[in-house]
Amino acid sequence: MLPAMADHATAAHAVSKIGDRMPLVVGLLLTSLTLRPQIVGVGPLIPEIQRSMDMSHAFTGLLVTIPVLCLGIFAPIAPVIAGRIGAINAVTVAGLLIALAGMARAFVPGPTGLILFTFLVGVGMGVGNALMVIAVKERFADRPLFLTAIYSTGIQFGATASAVAAVPLSLWLGGWRWSLFVMSAASLVFVIAWIVATRNMHVQRQRGVFPRFPLRSSIVWSFAAMFGLMGIVFYGLATWAPSAYVDLGYSETSVGWLAALYNIGTLPTSLAVGLIGERVTRRQALVTASAVMTIATLLFALVPSLGFEWMLLAGIANGMMFTVTMSLPLDVADSPIDVGAAAGMMLFVGYLITACAPSALGWVRDLTGSFDLVLLAFPVAAGLFCLIAMTLSPARLQRGIRTSP
Repeated sequence: MLPAMADHATAAHAVSKIGDRMPLVVGLLLTSLTLRPQIVGVGPLIPEIQRSMDMSHAFTGLLVTIPVLCLGIFAPIAPVIAGRIGAINAVTVAGLLIALAGMARAFVPGPTGLILFTFLVGVGMGVGNALMVIAVKERFADRPLFLTAIYSTGIQFGATASAVAAVPLSLWLGGWRWSLFVMSAASLVFVIAWIVATRNMHVQRQRGVFPRFPLRSSIVWSFAAMFGLMGIVFYGLATWAPSAYVDLGYSETSVGWLAALYNIGTLPTSLAVGLIGERVTRRQALVTASAVMTIATLLFALVPSLGFEWMLLAGIANGMMFTVTMSLPLDVADSPIDVGAAAGMMLFVGYLITACAPSALGWVRDLTGSFDLVLLAFPVAAGLFCLIAMTLSPARLQRGIRTSP
């Protein structure tokens, strides 16, 4: 948060030492671990799921497409729910939906049920993802970037752990169903820890207050475009980078490390943002990170012999891009419900753009017969992100939005 806005937020909220709120910090970290495994962990299991349930490629792809769409479609609902029952209770409901629907999905007998429970998991993820921003504004208005870095690190760690563990769990426990069940059961444990951490906390409600989505705010549209471009790079690389390198002659076993290295690279920079992020402006952080991403993805396309190194570098850049971008709505509004409205709009538009990318890039591969243009799309998207980030001057962020009466 910019200094002037930080002062305003501190005055507007009763602020206690961060140590006094440590249970809530730990709770946010643990809850954030539930927000990506149900997407990322499914990816490595798709071939096994497809074989066991005799599903087409298009139908199986819904296991990834539906949750990504839900991350966008249900984000605008988060501030409404938070206003009605409080952000803390809303996080609990979203987390329980993710865990319980995920556990049921693991043992549902047919493809239709699998898709239905995937949708329910996606609803919980979409609401819970947006609630993180609202909870930070409500409880940590004095340390927004630090707490954003905490839950962003949790999201990235959950994604990394699920990508690495999905197949070994399947082999060890006897199939993809048990692998998904273990991930969902772990999510339930994390949600229970959240409930314990927040059981004595006062719940803030704003009954009858509904968010006014800042449709006329150019800066929030900038956030949405940046989030969509970032998603094109992240999910596009996750979907097609391994296939592109198999086409180049690499083994399927070796290219499995591409996604792992990308996710591993995000972890140190997500943490670093929380420690040093306030020493630089949002524009400086985002321009630097997206410039590195542009270079890394360009080299990934042009110098494939060092593809694993470039993927790790891209992950390092993504860690900063994701964490700082998720914090942007905190900078342009004062109240939690206005922050939720800005975040909901950013995530709604951004994830709708993201959800279209894998299929569109696959169509380009089919049309051209190679991954050359597909791989070049990533530095183009990162470069456009960088150009938009250059417009986020401290003065522009400080003007913000004011949508509440």
